[in-house]
Amino acid sequence: MHIISKVKETTKKWNLLSKKDRILVAVSGGKDSASVLYILKKISYNVEALHLQLGVGAWSEKCLEAVQELCKKLDVKLHIFDIKKTFGTSMCYLRNVVQSKQKLRNCHVCGVLKRQLINKLARKLKATKLVTGHNLDDEAQTILMNFLLGNLEVAKRIGPISGLIKDKKFVPRVKPLYFCSEKDILKFALAKKLPFVKEACPCSADAFRRKIKEWLDHFSDKEKMKFVRFFLKKIKPKLEKKDFELKYCTICNEPTAKEICKICSLFKDVFEKVEKCMVA
Repeated sequence: MHIISKVKETTKKWNLLSKKDRILVAVSGGKDSASVLYILKKISYNVEALHLQLGVGAWSEKCLEAVQELCKKLDVKLHIFDIKKTFGTSMCYLRNVVQSKQKLRNCHVCGVLKRQLINKLARKLKATKLVTGHNLDDEAQTILMNFLLGNLEVAKRIGPISGLIKDKKFVPRVKPLYFCSEKDILKFALAKKLPFVKEACPCSADAFRRKIKEWLDHFSDKEKMKFVRFFLKKIKPKLEKKDFELKYCTICNEPTAKEICKICSLFKDVFEKVEKCMVA
């Protein structure tokens, strides 16, 4: 199918993966991660899957069921990390503790924790590449969001390969669906009868990203593609010229741009619980 060819093309052009890689696919229960896992398995990559069980009520349970069914169907080894069992509480509680001290969006709090957790778990599982299901629409939204918020340090790390700095503590994060539209991925997932959850996370109702998505949905896939390619070709190289010094967090020793990493800064009030899963 067209989407498989596009994934092959993106993977080759951007040198995302090799047959020697030990690939860990972060699967959420949604159509995108289900599709990328299916495609990479089909074209004979060495893949395993990782799912974070967030403890967001019935929605999280549905996501877990979809992921388990998918991995059974594809004969892929699944690793499940249960946040509630490790932290002793759900993502919702952790988010509420942080938000009681700082005015931050739901998705920002959750995203910070998930990114570091996934990286540390990928490292622990000895993965050489970490794959996410981010698609063309996701990336167009991310680029626009970060420019509107003035987050140029974040914007320059956007691309088919996330990040700028190579470090032994970073598992390279790649996005084979980078140039595939959300519409095409949905059609693909339905055509292949892949199990996935259609509903969005119930905690994302107030998300700034959702507002950006609604605005970008007025544009065609072709226009979104032009926007993303323009950013990669013209804007990103200029942002990357700025010097960047990699440091290590004085609390958890993870790579960071500051003395204390974002996760330790955000979760300082619940750090004793967070520390349980932050140990490598």
